[in-house]
Amino acid sequence: MKLLYPLNIQNEFVFNSSPRDFTVEEIPLYEFTGEGEHLVLKVRKKELTTWEMIDIFSGFLGIKRKEIGYAGLKDKHAMTIQSISLPAKFEEKITAFEHPQIKILEMIRHNNKIRVGHLKGNRFQIRLKKVLGLQKDKLDSGLKWIKTNGVPNYFGNQRFGTDGTNWIDGKKILEGQLKIRDRKTREFLIGSYQSYLFNRWLSKRMELNLLLEKFSEEETETLMQLPGGSLKGTRQQPQFYKLLQGDVMMHYPYGRLFEAEDLQEEAERFASKDIAPTGLVPGSKTKRASGVARVIESQFDEEMNLYGARRYAWIQVTDIKGKYVEEKAHYELSFMLPKGSYATNVLDVLRGGPSED
Repeated sequence: MKLLYPLNIQNEFVFNSSPRDFTVEEIPLYEFTGEGEHLVLKVRKKELTTWEMIDIFSGFLGIKRKEIGYAGLKDKHAMTIQSISLPAKFEEKITAFEHPQIKILEMIRHNNKIRVGHLKGNRFQIRLKKVLGLQKDKLDSGLKWIKTNGVPNYFGNQRFGTDGTNWIDGKKILEGQLKIRDRKTREFLIGSYQSYLFNRWLSKRMELNLLLEKFSEEETETLMQLPGGSLKGTRQQPQFYKLLQGDVMMHYPYGRLFEAEDLQEEAERFASKDIAPTGLVPGSKTKRASGVARVIESQFDEEMNLYGARRYAWIQVTDIKGKYVEEKAHYELSFMLPKGSYATNVLDVLRGGPSED
């Protein structure tokens, strides 16, 4: 699946997804209260998935993994810092916990168990290597563009498995060509297909954005096989990602859904980072776009027995910092992303496209 990106650059650098070069820190949704029936642990782990870490804690405490709360799943091939919760009655026992790949940094009580999604976002620290000469200037320029505009919110490769083909099994399940007895595995594979369809839709919208930079609205309508006059006024919008009549918008960084009607007004709000467009993760009980936005969206919409969703198509990257270490040819980069977003989207925009690795 070919994904399109906004910057027409070719920038080569080396990024190793390893604890030495990649750190992810979870940003909690709220401050913990300091009292209550749950104990929140701020933990640092490396070379472990979140599930593997939870299994280690559940084995040490002698409890079921479902008694341990977490807000999000963190990368295995990184140094990650996140919060988990467990019953406060284990406060004394957990003080004896030791593990070579896990360190408890802080402990605090809280009223509630941590639930999936209870986080604002994540802070990433990344070291890029073999950054020479002009590449440093390209990174500086790319980061400036990202700070102003943001990045496309593609699902990352983690959703598609080691060989990137999980979505194929998900499609086969929906078509009745593959039977999977385990419900969680079945839903995971169908979820991978949902993510695949979203990515294809977003790449199609990226194609439209890129065409509008080079061609007139009428020419783009022809190239995209869209109704005549459906793109009228889109080139006047100030932002790179152009809104279409009928797009489903959402207040940013979270809020209610609504349909884009006055494109000039919504484009100004989008440019000011007050709202953002969403794309369809196909499934049931989910709002669909209308108008010309639906013409494109319908090409990537399928019925399936999972709930669908609306996902931000475009996200903002905040607290961006870049530092060039000339003697090592390293570029040290840090930034924040909202929950559910992938650092690879930032790197791919800086690179000019996905890594060939």
